[in-house]
Amino acid sequence: MKALVKEVNKTLATERSRVEGLLAQDRVWAWETWRERYLDHPVTGSIGRRLIWQVSADRATWVTGLPEPAPDGWTLAGVTGPEHLVRLWHPVEADAAEVAAWRDRVAASGLRQPFKQAFREVYRLTPAEQQTRVYSNRFAGHILRYRQANALMRVRGWSAAYLGVWDGGYDSDATKEFASGSWQVTFGHEVAGREPHQIDIDFCSTDQVRFARRDGRRWELSPLADVPARVFSEAMRDVDLFIGVTSIAADETWADRGEHRFRDYWESASVGDLSGGAEVRRDVLARLLPRLKIGAQCELTDRFLQVRGSRAVYKIHLGSANILMEPNDAYLCIVPARGTPRVALPFDDDDRLSLILSKAFLLAADDTITDPTILHQLPR
Repeated sequence: MKALVKEVNKTLATERSRVEGLLAQDRVWAWETWRERYLDHPVTGSIGRRLIWQVSADRATWVTGLPEPAPDGWTLAGVTGPEHLVRLWHPVEADAAEVAAWRDRVAASGLRQPFKQAFREVYRLTPAEQQTRVYSNRFAGHILRYRQANALMRVRGWSAAYLGVWDGGYDSDATKEFASGSWQVTFGHEVAGREPHQIDIDFCSTDQVRFARRDGRRWELSPLADVPARVFSEAMRDVDLFIGVTSIAADETWADRGEHRFRDYWESASVGDLSGGAEVRRDVLARLLPRLKIGAQCELTDRFLQVRGSRAVYKIHLGSANILMEPNDAYLCIVPARGTPRVALPFDDDDRLSLILSKAFLLAADDTITDPTILHQLPR
């Protein structure tokens, strides 16, 4: 039985990753095929029944809804039948009001989606990217912990030559194919801050993101304006994830390194403007806080979750989870520990959101803190 459970969990993880990958495609299924593969299926059905889908009879008008059981099978948005087509809903193709409505519905219903869909980060072409035309500098200039970044790229399906001190090893392009191999995305990065005679690469700096369309066996560089909205958003979401997770800005202990060569970057990025992922985190917190026992002590600002404790007012950055204390924005270092509070989220765990919540619960009750490494940083 244990072996069977292990195998089923492995299959579920694989299916979840596969279905999430379909968000980058405008894939359409016939009604009966969709119902067989994504609702009635004994494994994938547990994923498909918690997702938002769209249905159409003519490929022109799409109606959005959650699947609901009916006496004669499944219904979606009040319609059913072999003449209908079905596809996954993606928030990049919806307006702000529709996205907000679905987030409200998912959060209110207690539905836990297998991956972020209603609360998915959305990335659209910016005026600056229209000017640069064939490349994006949106995520350029960040300093990443290289080994962690490279490992995360591989987990997300990107391939890249490893950086090193050999000839040609000072820069690399991570690549990934999207939309069943119709598009290829390239994310440039290079060695950063290597000391003389240092062999191992500790840090890399980020560069441009480019898109290419398949032309037979070749890849043709494409203007960003020609990239399908789903492909563009999903690719940029991955790159944003690499930076959000592996940037040195998220390193709790960086303030203890003194005048390090990346100190200026850390100070600006660790409490800087929010990324797409952090913006979604803010939206989730706005819905969660009223239901939490510490909600009355918390307030959301443009970049921070502000927590009123007995000793001070704390500002937790929604991107890096770093903490500043009012009134002079003194930095407070709290190294993450186990014991994160269990808070129901409308999607699979967001590690950074869980970290922010654990810090908020700790600081809201700062009069009970006994850890000397924290106490000596707090005002008396």
